[in-house]
Amino acid sequence: MLTLVLGGARSGKSRHAEELLAGMPAPWIYLATGQAWDEEMRARVAEHRARRTEGWQTIEVPVTLADELDEAGDRPVLVDCLTLWLTNLLLGDHDVEQAVSRLMAALGRRQVATVLVGSEVGMGIVPENALARRFRDEAGLLHQRIATIADRVVLVVAGLPLVVKG
Repeated sequence: MLTLVLGGARSGKSRHAEELLAGMPAPWIYLATGQAWDEEMRARVAEHRARRTEGWQTIEVPVTLADELDEAGDRPVLVDCLTLWLTNLLLGDHDVEQAVSRLMAALGRRQVATVLVGSEVGMGIVPENALARRFRDEAGLLHQRIATIADRVVLVVAGLPLVVKG
């Protein structure tokens, strides 16, 4: 089953995604796309790691997400998060369309529970610069593509999950 969990900053989306897999037999793979470039981000990463129970294997994967999904084989996977992955692609001047196509193909090959987390960034004001507008647009398109193939889509608001699909 493929589940897409969307929400704003500090909405509870990552915690909800972790809970979705916790009911399945361990071990679970946590594909972490964020990069800790400063102290504040290192603290966020530490907070995420601290709340995970035994049974999680964390793999840092800033760019090669499709490859790591294939490597996971038949183990349940949580990807946190798609929008940080997209940021890494854009800032690293990677081919976004090719990376997204590879991700979609890898997701199509998965036969076990896969939960993807993404930040819903398209509900605010229009960003003032071209890179931010491109990021917002690419994130929206990425989420739409995944939602199309997902078995379930959940929007988390104030810690409360709202099932949008499934």
